[in-house]
Amino acid sequence: MRGTLIVFARAPQLGGVKRRLAAGIGCRAALRFHRINTESLIRRLGRDRRWRTMLAVTPEPWRWPAHLPRMNQHGHDLGARMANALRTAPRGPVLLVGSDVPGITADGIARAFHALQSADAVFGPARDGGYWLVGIRNKGLLRRLFRNVRWSGEHALADTASNLPAGRRHVLVDMLEDVDDAESWRRWRDSVNRP
Repeated sequence: MRGTLIVFARAPQLGGVKRRLAAGIGCRAALRFHRINTESLIRRLGRDRRWRTMLAVTPEPWRWPAHLPRMNQHGHDLGARMANALRTAPRGPVLLVGSDVPGITADGIARAFHALQSADAVFGPARDGGYWLVGIRNKGLLRRLFRNVRWSGEHALADTASNLPAGRRHVLVDMLEDVDDAESWRRWRDSVNRP
């Protein structure tokens, strides 16, 4: 059964995206990064036929790109919004990725879907202790998966994984860096500006 990839993103609006990054590099530079990375991510992954791609966006309406189905993010916190997006996906394995990780590749997504053939959940760890990808094989896991998670910090992955019911197996795929602050943004900028 073909899986579903959900790209979790905010509409590119000045002052409405990457607030923690904007505090270090300014709102315009943060918006530029967000727009460049989101467009690039959708180009790389959105037309791959190995999975169907959907966008979970906020705020509505966000009409770009027209070729991808979209859903509105809804929920009282990040965990609720992620759970609702995963729950809304068609039947089958489902992955959710953020739009602030420049290193996401189609091969990395394919490895995560492959991992769900033998595991109940998959995570793509981020260098800061969070994760850039979460995937599940069974939507029944969503009842508790994101409860009491300490977001935006070193405990997010451990908290989420500990919410899996006993006996459920998870695997980790590629560790990548999300661009959340000025330091990670400089590393990204230097990597794309290499001669």
